[in-house]
Amino acid sequence: MKQQKALTLKTLTKSNVWEVEENDIFRMWETAEKESDFKDNRNHYMDVIRSAFEIEEIKIDKPEVINKYEARDFKVGNIHFDDNDNKKWGIKKRAINRITDLTYENIHHISAAKLIEVLDRNFGGGWDSLSQSVQDIIESGFDISTTTLPKDRLHKPGGMYDKKVNDGYEVLEITKGLWVEAIFAKAKPKVENHHKHDDDNDSMNNGFGDNYDEDFEDENPSENSYDDDDDDDFDEDKLTEESYRTTFETEEDLNLEAEDVADDDY
Repeated sequence: MKQQKALTLKTLTKSNVWEVEENDIFRMWETAEKESDFKDNRNHYMDVIRSAFEIEEIKIDKPEVINKYEARDFKVGNIHFDDNDNKKWGIKKRAINRITDLTYENIHHISAAKLIEVLDRNFGGGWDSLSQSVQDIIESGFDISTTTLPKDRLHKPGGMYDKKVNDGYEVLEITKGLWVEAIFAKAKPKVENHHKHDDDNDSMNNGFGDNYDEDFEDENPSENSYDDDDDDDFDEDKLTEESYRTTFETEEDLNLEAEDVADDDY
């Protein structure tokens, strides 16, 4: 909150502008217009503001017109461009409802719960169905990990699901036939400066993000050395939920794999 109060149009960027609200914009603009260099910078100010806010000039200053803007959640106020130009504007924070609304600038200013809401509204194919560019944007602000398990094993007490939730992760579950893909998301700590992936190798860890569990391979060495010829030696007691983690290309493959598990288990 202190950082928000300290912001001015001069210190506003396309990243921190997401921290302020409509009334803050009117207040900062009123303060800035008293400064000597305001006219030289006002186009820049407007460009930064437009990156996070919808701005519409209200040309007909009548109550019924203003009411229509307010019904659309616009805040209405005056913005002066010079001494003889007093305009009334409607300003509204841009909504983040779709995956395409996510950017490197705003990803650090939404919660994990909001991210899950956005993913849920747009999803269907799972994490791997997202484009690489969208994955990179999300992983610049969140630790992401995924697992795919049969429905009856996902919520096994003390399993990965419980551990992630207890560690503060939000979860999105996506049904894939008899299996469920769980996507876990947790906001990364904020840093002073955010850069677009200086090292792409660090930003993606086989689709599991920066929170990829290094203990996973240590606890499950057989996953990386799995041999199809050892099916006859399958030991149900050693089966863990991580053993299910995989990627499926088609719904048919999902059902076949599920049937195989069912045959072994029952």
